[in-house]
Amino acid sequence: MKRYQNLMIGEALSNNHLYPFSCNELSSILNLGYSRLPKDLKAVIFQDTLSAFRLLPEMNTSAAVSAANLLLKSAEAVLPKQKKNLAIAEFKKAKVAFKRRSKSHEEEDIDLPSLPHDILIHIFTFLDVSSLLSSSQVSRSWNQATYDDSLWRSQFDLHFKHKFLTRIQSGIDLREAFKKEYLASYSSNMLRSGRGYCNQCESVVWLHNLRCPNKQCRLKSGNKPLVLMSSHQVVNYLLGVVSSSDDSETEDEADTGLWVFVL
Repeated sequence: MKRYQNLMIGEALSNNHLYPFSCNELSSILNLGYSRLPKDLKAVIFQDTLSAFRLLPEMNTSAAVSAANLLLKSAEAVLPKQKKNLAIAEFKKAKVAFKRRSKSHEEEDIDLPSLPHDILIHIFTFLDVSSLLSSSQVSRSWNQATYDDSLWRSQFDLHFKHKFLTRIQSGIDLREAFKKEYLASYSSNMLRSGRGYCNQCESVVWLHNLRCPNKQCRLKSGNKPLVLMSSHQVVNYLLGVVSSSDDSETEDEADTGLWVFVL
């Protein structure tokens, strides 16, 4: 129970950016470890699954819907009949509420003035890559702003320093170039979990520019990047099982990476 609490999945579900990752993690736990968990932890995971469906209308991205659908598949496959039926009913209510809310937002957006393009870009300079991608789904003007080359030049500098920029020809879409380098440099299995292990505080944390969100850890470690984890490894951590770096993922999980959420 303590390890599950440390993962803070329930708290992450209310975060618009972390919601898809949290749903995918719950899905992996159901698929890979639910049968081996104690009864009290099963009950908590079931409640978090219901919470994920109830919170869906509050989310504003297609990634959230995709992640919730994946979680529903896992719930249907793993949960006992009574709990499965409750989960399905909760999901159906959430989908109806999500559609109504989305339609309402669309009508409101017609009359909503957008922030000036340069101000949006300035605000986006403070975001990490995951938040930047999530912001691109909010509206058309936000999406256009997230394509600004200056944002991706900064991300290149943060993740790869200047050595990669020297290989990029002028006129190339830096967002697309960053995507290719990002996926080539990091295991896609690791990126899709949104998780990393901090050797400094010895805990599994959500990724924040591949660094521990704890400022003290970053200072003590010299801002070293986290050890990336796959969803399978997170489940093994929950079960107390030593996992290898080549743990495989399911076919469904292969479609839920960081970039798949927005492209």
